[in-house]
Amino acid sequence: MTRAAQSITHPLGSRHRPPIMSLMRRLSLVALALCAPPARAQQPFDFSIQNIMRGPEVYGREPQQVRWTPDGRWIYFMWLEPGASWREELKPYRVRPVPGAAPERVTWAHMDSAGPLVAEGSTSADRRRRAVAYRGDLYLVDLARSAARRLTETAAVEGDPVLSPDGRRVYFVRDDNAFSFDLAGGGVRQLTDVRAGPAPDSAKKAEGQRGFLEAQQRELLDAVRDRLAQDSIAKAEREARDSLRPKPLYLNKGERVTGISVAPSGAALLLVATTSADSAVPPKVPSYVTASGYTEELTARTKVGDQQERSRVAFVSVPRGEARWLHLVPGDTASAPAELELKGWSEAGYGALLFVVSRDYKTRYLQRIDSAGAVATLDTLRDSAWVGGPCFDCAGWLDGGRRAWFVSEADGYAHLYTVAPTGGERRQLTHGKWEVLGAELSPGEQTFHLHTSEGSPFERHFFRMPATGGARERITTTPGGHAVVVSPNGRTLADVYSASNKPPELYVVANRPGAPLAQLTTSPTAGWRSREWVAPAIVSVPASDGVRVPARIYRPRDVGAQSNGAGVIFVHGAGYLHNVHHWWSTYSREYMFNQFLASKGYTVLDIDYRGSAGYGRDWRTASYRHMGGRDLQDHVDGSRYLQAELGIGAERVGIYGGSYGGFITLMALFMEPKQFGAGAALRSVTDWAHYNHPYTARILNTPEADTLAYRRSSPIYFAEGLEDPLLIAHGMVDVNVHFQDVVRLSERLIELGKTRWEMAVYPVEDHAFVRPSSWADEYRRIFELFERHLPARVSAAAAGSQ
Repeated sequence: MTRAAQSITHPLGSRHRPPIMSLMRRLSLVALALCAPPARAQQPFDFSIQNIMRGPEVYGREPQQVRWTPDGRWIYFMWLEPGASWREELKPYRVRPVPGAAPERVTWAHMDSAGPLVAEGSTSADRRRRAVAYRGDLYLVDLARSAARRLTETAAVEGDPVLSPDGRRVYFVRDDNAFSFDLAGGGVRQLTDVRAGPAPDSAKKAEGQRGFLEAQQRELLDAVRDRLAQDSIAKAEREARDSLRPKPLYLNKGERVTGISVAPSGAALLLVATTSADSAVPPKVPSYVTASGYTEELTARTKVGDQQERSRVAFVSVPRGEARWLHLVPGDTASAPAELELKGWSEAGYGALLFVVSRDYKTRYLQRIDSAGAVATLDTLRDSAWVGGPCFDCAGWLDGGRRAWFVSEADGYAHLYTVAPTGGERRQLTHGKWEVLGAELSPGEQTFHLHTSEGSPFERHFFRMPATGGARERITTTPGGHAVVVSPNGRTLADVYSASNKPPELYVVANRPGAPLAQLTTSPTAGWRSREWVAPAIVSVPASDGVRVPARIYRPRDVGAQSNGAGVIFVHGAGYLHNVHHWWSTYSREYMFNQFLASKGYTVLDIDYRGSAGYGRDWRTASYRHMGGRDLQDHVDGSRYLQAELGIGAERVGIYGGSYGGFITLMALFMEPKQFGAGAALRSVTDWAHYNHPYTARILNTPEADTLAYRRSSPIYFAEGLEDPLLIAHGMVDVNVHFQDVVRLSERLIELGKTRWEMAVYPVEDHAFVRPSSWADEYRRIFELFERHLPARVSAAAAGSQ
């Protein structure tokens, strides 16, 4: 509800005198206000582990799914107001794109009307209409009037709408089949007839004794011969009628449709069918705290090297429905690709684009499927480790569908390229030792809108560049990280901006270089905002191989504290993740906890070790075939940096992290115990042969094919090296890194006779904790571990006896 709607205006307007009782009531309220005691001053933020582990309850929720209405009058987004409970889900909001405007909560009933207006979809060539799917139904949006016409209202789920070039039809997908909707008459025509397989064998004839009896019947009896003749005539008539319908396409047993993309002309489509990995063994994760009181089992992902889903693509001609299964990996007609993604059809009739990744993850192909179903390779990206990088799946058509564009790490950094439909005339549009983090074409296809790290790996800014390449114009200038959505008329930006000490907020800004930001949301609580949060400095850690490794540093003096002679290294998770930068950290609780540690005298380092995102292909793939190799050494060098620069003894350096960070913590304590004094491994991988396939097979290949890579990368093989105090913490219903990982490690530690370790388990938590009480308990244990063993006040003898 708007503010205007909330206030009631008297029907006679402002010149009408209010009743005397209303006037007296107002005067009484003024008198009460004057006599009331002064409001209490704002209480300082409770800088305790219990409070900071409330997480987004205190620092707020990031505005998400930011979208403009077609007329540019409103920005819609998902959000929660400051202080909302951790139990609450994000809710829909909208705000006027003008400085000083206040966000207003809208109902889900309101979103039934507004949702189609801001949904993405297929836009007509004249850019006047857009076909969209919203909550399983189809809509046609009039972009000029910012109004939507509902096309379907069914129990079935309709999706993937495409407007025909003449604007008369919308092609869409429903129940594993493609359909055409006539916008003038409202008629629906089925374009495909996909059926569960296998296909019936109508040509199969009876043999042996049964064949003899059938032949005998035909020979002896006119009635049988007449019936067979009638059946033959009926079959011919049925086939004549069916010739006007799409030909049935039978899938393999256990196969299902997972994607359909219809050409704008409606003359062809691509169909993706996927076969489940039926012979794979899905691990079971027991859940002990249940409503029933009985232990229940959750089905989790399979382990690396086990059978994986397999997908294939058919080119289907319309209206006949003839299907041809395509060979998408050049030179390999037997293997299914590891990944494939449809990237759209050319408006100029050059067919469809799709990315295909080979089964070993070492090659990515940009393939064009022409109007006849022939496959042509436009670009090949090969990597001796594995293909990847930012904007890995960014691609599409430009110049009215006459050229393809894509992002590739071909020169070692993610950059923008274009290529002709023939595969020739390849052009690189951006260059340099920085990365394209996001790319899309403007509505008129005249301009690329780019998010890049140009200028600094610690900044993320919005640029625009002509679609043909050339000079880039940087639009955002405020230091930090920007995620921009351009208004329909291109004049205004909705910018979700953050700094390292300022959580993401929604801003509006003119689309010109250096224009001032106007803040529209305020997400943290007043208490959180009352504290002066540190913007950590970025330092370079000299690595043993001569490379300078970026790190954030939190010093006691930054928060007005005295050093306690100890240091801590925080290890971010995911491996391939960027955490050393000038915008808000993905690890927001750890950002606050690192300052809490600094307030207690610890110097904290947060390192973008080798394997992290943000620094190009060589940095990204440095852990290939040896996780716990170069990435671990960067943390050892971080310990030596604390020793050399700050005089902190190696035995007074702690280390902690979750997931991949927990893995590195284990490797640090097992393989480099002389460089660390204690560690906390949270939700950690202990044996890579037990992790998932898509992540692990890229970096280590598969366990049966590369036993060396798995053995030297898995902490469980090096547990005998544990000398320092270790805390292991893990959620018991973790369906990502299974609780089994640490159970196996604990048995290994018991069998080795190790005593300087402890385990904390969290019965209701998955990989990412949810409940603030669990977060608080875990980080209290980490802090107490460090307090017992690291500060200078703790003697070596006392630490060793604990």
